Amino acid sequence: MVNRYAPWRYFLLVLIVVVGAVYALPNLYGEDPAVQISHRVNLIDEAELSLVQSLIDSENIDYRSIELEGNNILLRFDSEEGQLRAAGDIRALMEATDSRYTVALNLAPATPEWLAAMNALPMYLGLDLRGGVHFLMEVDMESAIEKSLQRTANELRSFLREEKQRYRAVQSDSDRIAIRFTDAAARDAARLVLEEEYRDYVFTDREDGRSWFIDVSYNETTLDEERRAAVEQNISTLKNRVNELGVAEPVIQRQGDSRVVVQLPGVQDTVRAKEILGATATLEFRLVHGSFTDWSAAQATGKAPIGARLYTQSNGDPVLLKRSVIATGDQVVGAASGIDQQSGTPDVTITMNAKGADRMAEITRDNIGKPMAVVFIEDKFEFEEIDGELRPKRRTDTEVINVATIRDQLSKRFHITGLDSTREARDLALLLRAGALRAPMVIIEERTVGPSLGQENIDRGFMSVMVGFALVLVFMAVYYKVFGLVANLALALNLVLMVAVLSLFQATLTLPGIAGIVLTVGMAVDANVLIFERIREEIRLGNTPQAAIFAGYEKAFGTIADANITTFIAAIVLFGFGTGPIQGFAVTLMIGIASSMFTAIFGTRAVINLIYGRKQVTRLAI
Repeated sequence: MVNRYAPWRYFLLVLIVVVGAVYALPNLYGEDPAVQISHRVNLIDEAELSLVQSLIDSENIDYRSIELEGNNILLRFDSEEGQLRAAGDIRALMEATDSRYTVALNLAPATPEWLAAMNALPMYLGLDLRGGVHFLMEVDMESAIEKSLQRTANELRSFLREEKQRYRAVQSDSDRIAIRFTDAAARDAARLVLEEEYRDYVFTDREDGRSWFIDVSYNETTLDEERRAAVEQNISTLKNRVNELGVAEPVIQRQGDSRVVVQLPGVQDTVRAKEILGATATLEFRLVHGSFTDWSAAQATGKAPIGARLYTQSNGDPVLLKRSVIATGDQVVGAASGIDQQSGTPDVTITMNAKGADRMAEITRDNIGKPMAVVFIEDKFEFEEIDGELRPKRRTDTEVINVATIRDQLSKRFHITGLDSTREARDLALLLRAGALRAPMVIIEERTVGPSLGQENIDRGFMSVMVGFALVLVFMAVYYKVFGLVANLALALNLVLMVAVLSLFQATLTLPGIAGIVLTVGMAVDANVLIFERIREEIRLGNTPQAAIFAGYEKAFGTIADANITTFIAAIVLFGFGTGPIQGFAVTLMIGIASSMFTAIFGTRAVINLIYGRKQVTRLAI
C-alpha cells in the first residue's frame, strides 16, 4: 500500500498557504502615528488636499507624508511625540480656516502599497490593546414612548381641528393620550374619524360623570416599532456626535433591544465624551408672556396664568413664556458657535429647516417689538439607591438662556446669545448639529484603557502566544520525532491562517481574542495527537507502516470531528449570547477550530505522504 495525494490537493494546499501568508503579512509592518483631517460637509478631493497641504506647509509643521485616503486626509509622522505636537497646531489651523473641519489622532497601517492594493490590511485592535474609552449605554424606553405620545398628541389636536371635531383638551401621559369631550355625541363622532385615520392605535371610551374621554394608546406592533426607532435614531445621532468629537475609527453598534455599545479609540477625556454622548440637550423658541411684574407675581404664588408657563433665566430671575412653541431644536439643520460682533459675547448661529423657517418667519412677522425667549432643555441621569441597588433616575433641567426683543422678521438663519462661555456655545452648536437623541440614554458601563496599558497588553499577549507555541513545538518534536516536526509545521501554518482570516475580514482583536488564540494553539495539536497515537497502535497490531498511516488518519477522523464540532457549537453559543469581549474570544476560537482541522488533517497528511508515500518503509519515526 502507498499513501499519495492527487496533484490538485497539493495545488490547493500551496494556494491556501500563499494566500494566508499574503493576508497575514501586513501585521508585521505595524502602524504609523497619524493625524486624520475630514470635513463634515464637503467631499475631500485632490484640490482640497493641495489646499490643506499648502496651509500646513505654511505653518512649517513637520510630517513624513500626506495622502488622500477615502474622504480623509492622512498625515503620517515618525513618532508619537511629533504626532501630538502637530495635532494641536493642525486643529487650530483647520478651525481658523473652516470650523467644519474635524481633526483626529489616528494610527495608520504602514502596509506597503502592493499589499494594500490586494486589500491586505492588518487586524483592527480593540480598546484593551489600543487604548480608549468603552461605554455601554441604555435607552430610556419609558421616556421614548412618553415623548412619542406627546408628538402624537400634537398631531391629534391639529387633525381634530382640521376635521372640525369639537373637543375640550388633549393630554398625553406616560402610556396613553386622553382626549376630553363635553358630551358622548361629540366623542362618538370624533372616534369615527380618528379610527379611520389612525389605524395603528387602540381607542378606548371612558367617562367620569362630568366629561367623556377617548384614551389613545399604541398597539403592540406600533409599540415595538417606536422602541426600535428610538434605538436606531439614537445610534444615528451618536454617530454624528462622535464625528463632531473627531474620533478616528469609532465603533457604535446595537446590543440587545435597548442598549448601544460605543467605543472611542484614543479618547482619554471620559468626562468630555460622556457630556457629549449622553446629553439630550435641545432648544425651544417661545414668545414671552406679560411683564416683569407678572413674572414676579407668578414666582411668588407658584402659579402661572392660563396659556403661560413659569421658567427661570440663567441669572435666576423668573420669566413667563407662552405654552405654544414656535420652533424646536429638531428643526435645526445647522449650528455654528462664534462671537457676537456687538456685545463680544459667545453666540450660536442657527439654521432652520423649511418648516421651522416658515413658522419662525410667520410668528416674528406678527410680533415685531415683542420679546422672544430661547429655552435650553437637558435631560440628566442621577443614580439613587433603591432596595440596596443603584438605579438611574432621570431629571430634566430647563433654563431660559436668552430673552431678546424681535427687531425684524426672522427666517432661516439667525443668532442666539446669552451663553456663559465659548465652550458652552461650542457644545450647544455641536449637539444641535448632531441632532437630538430621540430618548435619553444612561451610561451603565464605562471602561478606560490608557495607550501605555494597551501596549503592555499587546506585549504580554504576544509573549503568551509565543511561549505556548514554543512549549508545544518542543513537546511534539521530542515525543513524536519526524511526525512531531510535521505537526509543528501544521501548527505554524494554523497560526498564519488564523491571523490571515482575522485580517481579511478586518476583525477586531481583543485580549479575550488573544486568549482564544492561545487556547487554539494547545487544541490544534490534539487532532495530530489522536492521529499519531492511532498510527502507533496500528503498528503495534502488526500493520505495515503505510497501512498504519492510512488507518491512523481514517479511523481518527470521526473522533476528531466529534470533539471539534462540539467545541464549535459552544463557540457559536458564546458568540450569540455573549457581549463584545466574549464574542471576540468566540470568533478566534471558531476560526482556530476550522483552521486547525484543515492543517492537522489535510496539511499534515500531505506532508507525511510526501515523506513516506512513495517509499517502501519498514519503520516510522514516530
